[in-house]
Amino acid sequence: MFVNDLVKRLEPLGSVRARAMFGGHGIFKDDVMFALIADEVVFFKVDATSKADFEAAGGEPFVYVKNGQPMTMSYWRVSETCPTDDTDLLRWAHVAHQAAERQKRPKRSRKS
Repeated sequence: MFVNDLVKRLEPLGSVRARAMFGGHGIFKDDVMFALIADEVVFFKVDATSKADFEAAGGEPFVYVKNGQPMTMSYWRVSETCPTDDTDLLRWAHVAHQAAERQKRPKRSRKS
């Protein structure tokens, strides 16, 4: 299965897992989602710091339709070869995890 193979290939990053969601899968490391899979295509998390790198690599954003309107998410596909080239895959996954960490919302503190 595509998802299981991808998670195995991402093992050099550390503890990576997939979770089924929204008809696809989210890819997590350290409980932070840094990639998603839709129709066997991998999209990596981008932020203001990394977006230009994805654009320069010819990447495209993940877009879905909600209520008849296209919705663009902060996940980008890099290239056709990325999922088949382990070095490329790991490089982009690392960049995406860094972006996800930067955008991680701080946990709410409990008030006594």
